[in-house]
Amino acid sequence: MDRILIDDLRVLTVIGVLPHEREAKQPLRVDLSLGVDLRDAGATDELDDTVNYGAVAERVLSLAEESKYILLERLAADIADAVLAFDRVEEVDVTVTKLRPPVPTPVQSTAVRMVRTRAEAQVPPLRRHEAIVALGSNLGDRQGFLRYAIGELGNVTSVSQVFETEPIGGPDAQGAYLNMVAKVETSLDPYAFIRRCQRIEAGALRQRVVHWGPRTLDVDLLFFDDVQIASDELTVPHPRITERRFVLTPLSEVAPERCPVDWDETLPPSAVNPRGPLSL
Repeated sequence: MDRILIDDLRVLTVIGVLPHEREAKQPLRVDLSLGVDLRDAGATDELDDTVNYGAVAERVLSLAEESKYILLERLAADIADAVLAFDRVEEVDVTVTKLRPPVPTPVQSTAVRMVRTRAEAQVPPLRRHEAIVALGSNLGDRQGFLRYAIGELGNVTSVSQVFETEPIGGPDAQGAYLNMVAKVETSLDPYAFIRRCQRIEAGALRQRVVHWGPRTLDVDLLFFDDVQIASDELTVPHPRITERRFVLTPLSEVAPERCPVDWDETLPPSAVNPRGPLSL
């Protein structure tokens, strides 16, 4: 897992069991290693696609300064829970170091290290969303590009078989498309998810030269839960779903409840040929 590191965060707080430790604040050092999927942020350069480590540091500092625990273990556990409450953090490695330990032997410091995952923490689970995407390719290794997209989308829970279709619109002499639909479970918001889709297209060397022209990979967001968005960056549900048999046919395998009533009878016929499941 990718990591965000926050090292040598210094704090003064009341901690310890001895009488003088309960009367005066002591210096502690906190070191954090956050397990986060940073692929999107590495591609988009967007703060919303990562964890704001400045906000994490402020939260940990505030928590530690206000605490008056006896044990480093208790403080480390609270810090772990606080950090895991941030979206996108799946794991945290916390080290809390007492810089002036009250022990009779020469010791520079004592510390507690704790590793916790979101599943173990006493924090609400990340909200899971259902995203449904349409994938298409008519250039190069078509199946390879579809396979690449499925591998990059995240937690893919369901996929249709692959269908081959003739191109609709755009320039003449295009090759046939391979199309499929996938259902994805994600904790991303819709804008972060569409940036992931765009990153995947870029990873497949997608170029937007000619409108409706040939392309190595299309990753179109059809639905995101039941939200409706109409903005410059995103329109959900996809505005042309009901016009496209090559989308509705694979969609009917993954989420038939999302298809219009009697769509198979009302849409004009077109060649949408099944090619079987994608070899992953």
